[in-house]
Amino acid sequence: MNANGWIQIALFCAVVLALVKPLGWYMTRVFNGERTPLSPVLCPVERGLYRAAGIDERHEQTWLGYGLAMLAFHGLGFVLLYAVLRLQDVLPLNPMGQAAVAPDLAFNTAASFVTNTNWQNYGGESTLSYLSQMLGLTHQNFLSAATGIALAVALIRGFARASARTVGSFWVDLTRCTLYVLLPICFVYALFLVSQGMPQTLGTYVDVTTLEGAQQTIAVGPVASQVAIKMLGTNGGGFFNANAAHPFENPTALSNLVQMISIFALGAALTNVFGRMVGDERQGWAILAAMGLLFLAGVAVTYASEAAGSSVLNGLGLTGGNMEGKEVRFGIVASALFAVVTTAASCGAVNAMHDSFTALGGLIPLINMQLGEIIVGGVGAGLYGMLVFTVVAIFVAGLMVGRTPEYLGKKIEAREVKMAMLAILCLPLMMLGGTALATVLPAGLAGPANAGPHGFSEILYAFTSAAANNGSAFGGLTGNTPFYNSLLALGMLVGRFFVIVPALAMAGSLAAKKTLPASAGTFPTHGGLFVGLLVGVILIVGGLTFFPSLALGPVVEHLAGSAGQTFGTGG
Repeated sequence: MNANGWIQIALFCAVVLALVKPLGWYMTRVFNGERTPLSPVLCPVERGLYRAAGIDERHEQTWLGYGLAMLAFHGLGFVLLYAVLRLQDVLPLNPMGQAAVAPDLAFNTAASFVTNTNWQNYGGESTLSYLSQMLGLTHQNFLSAATGIALAVALIRGFARASARTVGSFWVDLTRCTLYVLLPICFVYALFLVSQGMPQTLGTYVDVTTLEGAQQTIAVGPVASQVAIKMLGTNGGGFFNANAAHPFENPTALSNLVQMISIFALGAALTNVFGRMVGDERQGWAILAAMGLLFLAGVAVTYASEAAGSSVLNGLGLTGGNMEGKEVRFGIVASALFAVVTTAASCGAVNAMHDSFTALGGLIPLINMQLGEIIVGGVGAGLYGMLVFTVVAIFVAGLMVGRTPEYLGKKIEAREVKMAMLAILCLPLMMLGGTALATVLPAGLAGPANAGPHGFSEILYAFTSAAANNGSAFGGLTGNTPFYNSLLALGMLVGRFFVIVPALAMAGSLAAKKTLPASAGTFPTHGGLFVGLLVGVILIVGGLTFFPSLALGPVVEHLAGSAGQTFGTGG
């Protein structure tokens, strides 16, 4: 580790913090239906979309109606994406003549992009047509991201409203998020990426002659438009197989920094939206502080571990840190920071091979996901995941003092706690349950490229990434098989919608409650004590549900590495 590395990390954090208030102000106005700088241009478009779809923007929905609309919308999106993938060989915009995607892989990919996971058991440039990349994947990148933000806003309304039956309109929230937030930013963002050297073309792949005189085909395509929303919407699915390590997806150090910032920008700003909508911005800053503490701890451990390397590498004379699986143009600090950012959010884009990280360096991304993707998290998903943990933390505080727990003037009662625990516990069910099946069935054991603890880590990482809707992978696992395609798709669907529905039910319950005035016995939820309690509850719940499994994988690998033993490639 060195000063230059910490300056890069500090610069990243400073820019993200500087964006929190302006983006929070703007998004608050968007979701409150207030005038914004873009309203003169976009309001007519918004009204036209409502008329075309037969939507009354003044009509709001109960939590159940909101949830059913969301499920129906994504059910139809799943069918559309599956059909595009299966029929791409007969559809237009397929200049390289890509064949139809196999049924099990199409099922996995459709589930992946509809749930904002973007797990990829394929190489984009060798498998998908331009139409599949644009109409299929980029289209879902926008809609799945907008859904996450809309659901976070619905839960915020649950805390902000009193004696109300509704939590907003899914159709209105989805439209406003896409039209006013995602599309304008991505338009400018894509132009910036093109300026950095990223392709944006519908032309065919380019045949070139290398310096050695050999012939090589260079894959190109509409890359910038997909990368912009994949990062801003914390989707993470790459146009190319190498994802953000590919020079056409991440050409420069500046593009790398901007991509990391865009991963965190909207998720961090939503904490400010929360504070504004409940009438106390300090509440949002407290939640962001809890996220920040967990994030900085993860960055410190990962950077230190990768900078130190391992006893095996040092014994071979490869000192100066672990550069295996990393791009020279990024180096250790930018690779370690990117790994923590992409797993603290539910992005899953990678600019280095996580499978080649040191054992402890690979452990932090795994922990980030197993905590439920609440350290900033996916756009929207991180905030409603953190609010679920907040309900549990407030409940614990109430138990300690023997008083009915309250949060923002709302009594936290049995229904809210049950919904919170249901949302939390569905993740270890899929992560650990899927891992257990894969480690005892022959079809599952055929997947990992390494034996022993590292092979176990590859399987555990895959099911953790799927259920957490992250999408990154330990690349040593061969996942494009009927077994993994089907089971991982199930994990993605459960990890997304079995968290969303309880969160919406909680929103409906909270919105119906009366707001109670603060009293001398009210626990303040905007100070350091609350932040510490929240972080402690997150770590305790995570420890009870996941850490025993972690001891069988990366921790064992770390101990093996300390003893000078080899174990696959790293993480």
